[in-house]
Amino acid sequence: MISSAPTPADVVRTLSAEVSRLVSLSADPGLDPARREEQLDRLAALYGEATDVRHPFSPLGDTPRLSRADVREHFAGARVPAETLSAIDVHVHETADPEVVITEFRYEGVCGGRPFSWPCIFVTRVRDGVIIESRDYTDHVGAARAFGGLDALAAALTAG
Repeated sequence: MISSAPTPADVVRTLSAEVSRLVSLSADPGLDPARREEQLDRLAALYGEATDVRHPFSPLGDTPRLSRADVREHFAGARVPAETLSAIDVHVHETADPEVVITEFRYEGVCGGRPFSWPCIFVTRVRDGVIIESRDYTDHVGAARAFGGLDALAAALTAG
């Protein structure tokens, strides 16, 4: 029997494209809010009802996202102040485990008229066409620099 579910590589490529699309929509000042909600639904649908998404290198501590609703809330709250954002140089590496892929890429774009770029590596488990586990290793300091948030990050790191 041939599975009609997308491959893990298909799912992670779709994810990177849909995140970029969400940022592009959010940058549109005339955006119909319903379009953003539809995009959030498309992103969330890439994840299983039960999932385990973590950001181990998050400088302020990792908050696991353990459900599709948690992941959707994460994306809804992520207000990226960029005019553009794209995942580029996307390389998906298959592993000995057919459910697991490693994705190397860079986020690149423009924020405040200035170009930015930072590297990411995601280790993702996809089962039956949805992400059930992901470890997202991204350059949080590079993102803070790109979005003018270094001072706020430093203050948060030195508080308490």
